[in-house]
This record gives sequence, structure tokens and C-alpha cells, in this order.
Amino acid sequence: MNTKLKEQSVAADPIERHFYEIIQLIGENPEREGLLETPKRIAKMYREIFSGLHENPEDILQKTFPAEGTKDIIIVQDIPFYSVCEHHFVPFFGKVHIGYIPNERIVGLSKFARLVDVFARRPQVQERITNEIVNTIQKVVNPLGVICVVEAEHLCMTMRGIKKPGSLTRTIAKSGVFASDKFPNDYEERFFKMLNKER
Repeated sequence: MNTKLKEQSVAADPIERHFYEIIQLIGENPEREGLLETPKRIAKMYREIFSGLHENPEDILQKTFPAEGTKDIIIVQDIPFYSVCEHHFVPFFGKVHIGYIPNERIVGLSKFARLVDVFARRPQVQERITNEIVNTIQKVVNPLGVICVVEAEHLCMTMRGIKKPGSLTRTIAKSGVFASDKFPNDYEERFFKMLNKER
């Protein structure tokens, strides 16, 4: 492809065009063989890893089923996720643990993994993901309570800045009986025992 056609191709996609310029601004040559297709690859990757911006997480939880007498905690744990920190646009990744107590209706277990993906595929902070998961389940499914723990490693702490590899951040959010003073507070304790995690 000659230079003129190449410039037209890059200009047709604004993400490609801007990353072409970024490569130049950091002092590299975007015409170098190893970098020729990089703006295109980055544009494709960004549309994938930020696809959650164009999805409504509440839609995922619309299909529910009778609880069939289940009145105890249901836990879906160790859901892997990958997201991008909105402060530095570098990845953070880890696992999500979700517990809820049904109020006559339950949700297909795979829906929780899809819900996590929708929130993770956005520029994010870990604290927000944790709260969004709980708030969405509580709003749409209306269980007696929801609890969520997110554990993640942040590359903004490991590959740059303070550079502390292996550092783990844990966040928690809860609603309903998990957060209310009106109920015995053993729900949260039992949740962590079932996870075999320390509080």
C-alpha cells in the first residue's frame, strides 16, 4: 500500500488515526514494519475491551426462574475478569465472588459472569465495578440481599509508579440483609466461610 492510501485508511478510523499519532509522539516510527498494523490492531482491541459501554447490564438479568424453595445463600465465586483502569488506561484483573439470597426468583448462573463482563469492559475503577454489580442485581432481581467481593491486581501499581508486583486490592459491596442492622449479621460471616476467605 502506498503512503497516500495508507494515510487514507488510517484517517478512516479515528482510533487508528490517533494511535498512529501517539506512536509518532512517543518517538517511534509508525511506518516501521513491526508497527504498520499496530493502530489497526489497537482500534479492534479497544472496541472489544470497551464493548460493555454499548450494553445494558440490566438486560442480562431479565430472565429469572422460580427459586424452588431456595432460601439460603447462593454463591458464584472465582469469576475471572479483565478491565482497564480509567486513570492510566492499563489493565487490572482478578476474580469476582457474588452471593445472594433469593426472594422467590433465581437467576441463571452464567448471567452473573456476563454481568461481570459488561461492567469490566469499560474504563473502570474497582470500587465502581463492585458497587455496580450489587446495585444491578438488587434492582433487577430484587433478592433479599446481595454481596460482592472483587479481588484484583492493578498494573498501574505493578508495572509503573510504585511498582509493587503481587499487590492485591479487595473491595466489597452489599445490600439487603447483608447490609441491614435489622437482621442477624451472620449472613456476611457465612458468605466468607463458604468462600473460605478471611474477612
